[in-house]
Amino acid sequence: MDTTDYHLNWAVQLRRGWLELCVLNALQGGERYGYDLVRALAALPGLDVTEGTLYPLLSRLRLTGLVSTRLEESSSGPARKYYALTPPGRRALERMNQHVENMVAQSRQLRG
Repeated sequence: MDTTDYHLNWAVQLRRGWLELCVLNALQGGERYGYDLVRALAALPGLDVTEGTLYPLLSRLRLTGLVSTRLEESSSGPARKYYALTPPGRRALERMNQHVENMVAQSRQLRG
């Protein structure tokens, strides 16, 4: 495996957890509907998120109790499903953000 292949594989693995963290961070300021999340996340360079990636992740977050949902009728189309952090989701997000900050700080220490 050359270094390009190695990097691509590493980046895919990192992206999986990173996307979950980005979704939870995007919900920290309040509830958002699914397509709004797709647009916000797709605007981040390198994240390359699509609806086919995001909706299964949101479903998993709901099943684990980190995110709640509610439907709201829309005058401009079908009903929108809104996603919000639950109290356990807020606690998990706080721990996840702290963990990332610690990992980055430790990595920087090793650069010497």
